[in-house]
Amino acid sequence: MRQFRLLEQPDVQPDRIYTGEIARLHSMQNQRPPFDAKNPFLAPILVNRELHKGGGRSCMHIELNIEGSKMRYDAGDHVAMYPINDKELVEKLGALCNADLETVFSLINTDTDSSKKHPFPCPTTYRTALTHYLEITAIPRTHILKELAEYCTDEKEKEFLRSMASITPEGKEKYQNWIQNSSRNIVHILEDIKSCKPPIDHICELLPRLQPRYYSISSSSKLYPTNVHITAVLVQYGTPTGRINNGVATTYMKEKDPSSGEVKVPVFIRKSQFRLPTKAETPIIMVGPGTGLAPFRGFIQERQYLREEGKSVGDTILYFGCRKKSEDFIYREELEKYAENGTLTLKTAFSRDQKEKIYVTHLIENDSDLVWKVIGEQKGHFYICGDAKNMAVDVRNILVKILSTKGNMSEADAVQYIKKMEAQKRYSADVWS
Repeated sequence: MRQFRLLEQPDVQPDRIYTGEIARLHSMQNQRPPFDAKNPFLAPILVNRELHKGGGRSCMHIELNIEGSKMRYDAGDHVAMYPINDKELVEKLGALCNADLETVFSLINTDTDSSKKHPFPCPTTYRTALTHYLEITAIPRTHILKELAEYCTDEKEKEFLRSMASITPEGKEKYQNWIQNSSRNIVHILEDIKSCKPPIDHICELLPRLQPRYYSISSSSKLYPTNVHITAVLVQYGTPTGRINNGVATTYMKEKDPSSGEVKVPVFIRKSQFRLPTKAETPIIMVGPGTGLAPFRGFIQERQYLREEGKSVGDTILYFGCRKKSEDFIYREELEKYAENGTLTLKTAFSRDQKEKIYVTHLIENDSDLVWKVIGEQKGHFYICGDAKNMAVDVRNILVKILSTKGNMSEADAVQYIKKMEAQKRYSADVWS
């Protein structure tokens, strides 16, 4: 049972057709504040430079101009960006559905009482919907496979899709192996299930909305009130099927070269609880391997600014880690300068520069006296940014160990101490999985 009905609209005036706007028609051409998730600001990219010096991976430093937007930010906030899908993938999906991508259409809710009249801004073209509004690179959920099965002319393929959509253990295992482990998106599924030819309008109904991508701002508004800095690793990985999958937003940003003329991206600011202490003299420990450094770059800039203003600033300690000092030590010159002038105590771990792998967790464990002094005796703040699955959990476990040994606490009391720090906003995590 479909939720939306198709209405093709060949006679709609061009100026009434949505071309990528999030809510208000022509909002990208006629920009007016306030800017937010439904009304993003088109920010010019001023700088887009590579931070890695080798190793085959790419990490971008991007500077956005937000002058005139009336958007304000603090170190620790996030900038959200609306990306667009890869043109080649859009073309492939159109071809697989035998669609004319320039067709103007609307999807209209069959429930006339629903507040959600359309799944995305309509009327628009299939090209715009697939480029701006729909998540075509995501791993499809099982309900999508169930719907796709109905468009298979080959009975074996139909049954295969149906089985993956079922709740049986065998079906779940098939879905895990063929979809999730193989990172197949809607394009890959239609390429591999050759008899499946769904109508493009049903694909547009089934796919989820393309969401903004959030990045920790890597600058301080004290130094850069009209600029927002982003630090982002290019997402690109091979799959078991031999395909290369690219991250939507980082691929989109990588292609934005300001040296070839003005390029803009739609953005807005999201406020965060990830904040420097209100008192500058409060000491802080920051743990940020890789691009987990991003918000701490803003923190360090701010502490340096306060020192130059003559303020008394507490110890600023950073634990940073990467693979190789010569390849992916991002912002190395900046950090070493801050360490030399006394703004920063810099602790680094390069996991692949020696036989035994060393990570930030090892450094923290070795510095148990220092860590206890800051968070136990001086009531300082502790921050983590980066991988939620492994690093953040490991760091928290090491803190429990340090609190137990140096603070003479039981393990239960140490866990409770960290929870109390969280409640007091002295322990903060900005992590992703």
